[in-house]
Amino acid sequence: MQRKSRLLGLRTGLCLAATWMLLGGCDKIEPGAFSAVEKAPFTPAQTAVAQVQEIDQWYEAVGTVRPKTETRIEARVTGQVLDVRVSPGDPVSKGALLVTLDNRQMTSRLDQARQALKTAEAGREQARHALDAARAGFKQAQANYNRIKTYVESQAATAQDLEMAESNFRQAQAGVQQAEEGLAGAEAGILQARAVVNESAISIEYTRILAPEDGVVLQRFVEPGDLALPGKPIVALRTTGALRMEAYVREGLITRVAPGASLTVHIETLDRLVAATVEEIVPYADPDSRTFLVKAAMPVVEGLYPGMFAKLRIPVGRQRIVTIPWSAVRRVGQLELVHVQAGDGWQTRHVKSGVRLEDAVEILSGLDGTETIGWEVTDNG
Repeated sequence: MQRKSRLLGLRTGLCLAATWMLLGGCDKIEPGAFSAVEKAPFTPAQTAVAQVQEIDQWYEAVGTVRPKTETRIEARVTGQVLDVRVSPGDPVSKGALLVTLDNRQMTSRLDQARQALKTAEAGREQARHALDAARAGFKQAQANYNRIKTYVESQAATAQDLEMAESNFRQAQAGVQQAEEGLAGAEAGILQARAVVNESAISIEYTRILAPEDGVVLQRFVEPGDLALPGKPIVALRTTGALRMEAYVREGLITRVAPGASLTVHIETLDRLVAATVEEIVPYADPDSRTFLVKAAMPVVEGLYPGMFAKLRIPVGRQRIVTIPWSAVRRVGQLELVHVQAGDGWQTRHVKSGVRLEDAVEILSGLDGTETIGWEVTDNG
């Protein structure tokens, strides 16, 4: 009696399992397997014949969308950040104030430089007066020397008088030369002082960081209170609206890419394909990844921003595939089912889909491209 009960339970379990598999609850049905002809009459709302077509095969090189022209503005002087006028996403015009640095130290240096310039100018005036006096003394000594020389020739003066006059003449001549050198030194001092004044004034101008071109703020790297240093980025600007895709292409496919080639970029976030033109191929392979950096220009697309993930599609050949309308596939859990015409009736067939092609879908297995497919309007879910 117990043995009959166990057999009855086993038969019941097998029947339930078979029924569950036919209803699509089993993931182990092989693609292309047939169920029995529909017991309930199936009248499709629409029908279509499976198509065999050739499509391009792609290698998708992952990369990043970047601005075509990105400017990183750096500080030219050391100073504490007092104010940051912009935030990421803000449009700016050429000459607009972006960041203000503390300029008190530069202002103090400018005042000192201006005072040094005044001192140098006063020294130049003194040197000019000294030169005028030296030249006057030289003329007097020269006239006295010439007069004594005439007296000596007429024996109205002694040789000793001539030596003294010549000595005074030579000293006056040296004094003029010394005064001229002093004036030249004063002039050089003025030039140096003016250079310091100009440098100090420029340093003050550098504390007001302006936009070099019209653009959009991409990033700001400082906040009020930070210390700005030469060479340290402060703000990043996109100076044009153009974007480009930078992708790394493996070395085995780099011969399929050339400057000027028209390719497509897949933006997964937007679920869009965007046209791109190869602008540059960096002629150096990364020794670790064995890839080349490829840069392709892209048009302005609404919703597309620098830094977004993208894939550069590189054609590698063509492939024959079977396609049917996307709405013809009925999905039950993880199963994909289609209604296939068989004689006067319809059968339910398990298929496996691939890439969606607009209103159609690729069928990887279960169909050979000759079948007539039927579906109800609500079958696509």
